[in-house]
Amino acid sequence: MTKFYYDLHVHSCLSPCGDADNTPNNLAGMAFLNGVRIMALTDHNTSRNCPAFFAAAERYGIIPIAGMELTTSEDIHAVCLFETLDDALAFNDEVDTRRVRVKNREDIFGEQLILDENDEVIGHEEDLLINATTIALDEAPQIAAKYNGICYPAHIDRPANGAIEILGDFPHYVGFHLAELHDQSNKDAYVSKYGLQNIRLLFSSDAHYLDQLREGTDNDWFEVDDEPFNAERIRHELFEDLRSS
Repeated sequence: MTKFYYDLHVHSCLSPCGDADNTPNNLAGMAFLNGVRIMALTDHNTSRNCPAFFAAAERYGIIPIAGMELTTSEDIHAVCLFETLDDALAFNDEVDTRRVRVKNREDIFGEQLILDENDEVIGHEEDLLINATTIALDEAPQIAAKYNGICYPAHIDRPANGAIEILGDFPHYVGFHLAELHDQSNKDAYVSKYGLQNIRLLFSSDAHYLDQLREGTDNDWFEVDDEPFNAERIRHELFEDLRSS
């Protein structure tokens, strides 16, 4: 068994608050330099830079995961991860039908760039990606599951768009068995205060800049049998692990 350090919540330059340097190749390259072996691209309400990220990750030997940071109708952020790129893009298409369309103000929010595998611009998302969709929090896991995906609340220990801050408590009523903490030092306090003893807590960066990415020295990882090395098999084992939590 091999330790695979991970970062399952990362933004590219397609997210309006993501830095222009957060290109698919730069993200994969920094993961390699940081000792992170598994990385998920989770832009706000879109997965359209995931194809380029998959190609970049292959060049660096990184296990890529296609995902999205969904903004629910309550303005809560939820991480949605998919075992295959096709499933993520199908989920993206459904979310597109549930977005509230407001034109992006590039002078305020910046460009929303869609890139190819060589980090060349192939499109712009014209509508702002960070506003809430019409998908409620308790509906999100069901929609993700239609595409074999996993969905859980993002950064529950942060005030901005965190489920606990908005709802006043952890949403146990939804049936989540996973949740994300931004700061590992908050684990014991949150487990005790919000009854998270049966919730598996994952730690990810929510990086919008390259220097915010997690490093392989962080105290959390997945243990996976990587012999023989095959990205699809390792990704499948990871999802089986998360589903069984």
